[in-house]
Amino acid sequence: MFTIDTHTHIIPKHIPDFTKKFGYGNFIQLDHHEPGRAWMMQGDKRFREIVENCWNPEVRIKEMAEHKADMQVICTIPVMFNYDAKPNDCLKISQFLNDDIANTVKAYPDKFIGLATVPMQDTALAVQELERCMNIGFKGVQIGSNVNNINLDDPRFYDFWAACEKTNAAILVHPWQMMGQEHMSKYWLPWLVGMPAEISRAICSMIFGGIFEKFPKLKVCFAHGGGSFLPTISRIEHGWDCRPDLVAIDNEFNPKKYLGKFWVDSHVCDHKMLQYVIDLVGADKVVQGSDYPFPLGEAVPGDLVRTSPLSETDKKTIMGDAAKGWLSL
Repeated sequence: MFTIDTHTHIIPKHIPDFTKKFGYGNFIQLDHHEPGRAWMMQGDKRFREIVENCWNPEVRIKEMAEHKADMQVICTIPVMFNYDAKPNDCLKISQFLNDDIANTVKAYPDKFIGLATVPMQDTALAVQELERCMNIGFKGVQIGSNVNNINLDDPRFYDFWAACEKTNAAILVHPWQMMGQEHMSKYWLPWLVGMPAEISRAICSMIFGGIFEKFPKLKVCFAHGGGSFLPTISRIEHGWDCRPDLVAIDNEFNPKKYLGKFWVDSHVCDHKMLQYVIDLVGADKVVQGSDYPFPLGEAVPGDLVRTSPLSETDKKTIMGDAAKGWLSL
């Protein structure tokens, strides 16, 4: 069974001091405080400790063999989006990150597939970097669930969606800048509550804003099983039905029309939820995604699907075939 892990994150081992270079902000740097371990630092604040599998492709390949993964889709860590930076500065950071991913893919083309990051705060620059990356072998792009609290249906992004269609870019929408996180700092709630809500925010914005109608060739995958969207789709549909004056103002169609029109990854942490997701969108729209190499991801990438009571046909589809469709492999 050929396996593609579609949702993994990577970062360069050494990052320039962008704060010093640009003269503002707290851009991420790595403090390699002991062999094989580093703190991601935002100024003087520790954001997250990472280990060697976050930057070393040879370590990743060894672990992929242990996890029975044939290939990984690699993209940056969302904190590196830097949508709040000045657009040209964000472009420079994006180019640095994308070039690192491109070099990894070039060195190990049978193991890694690249998704780019782009400065979404400036659509023209985002399109420029998307086109550059697609021309050097990337299969698509990873973007945030919002851009500086602007939802993805905003007309300012239309040219970006058009460019994604034109270049046949796969799009991974990942939660970030979680809504309400300033009010729920305890208990890791931004990650447990905010992340699923962010993905539902993104999907609802794109559906109700008519993005899938205006750009029907988009190939979008939403992380974490579509977050809280699929578990609450009937409530969302009920809102569309009972208050069209509030919900259906930009798109007349029932939100359930779009089930099966986009992909979600399999990282839902529960066999019954995985089956529920398949029942709604179809196995061919569910891709294996682990969120490797982070603790909230799958402990052993692919285990949820492999140990599920799904048919072997569905397992084969999710573990590899569905990703081939999304990535146009």
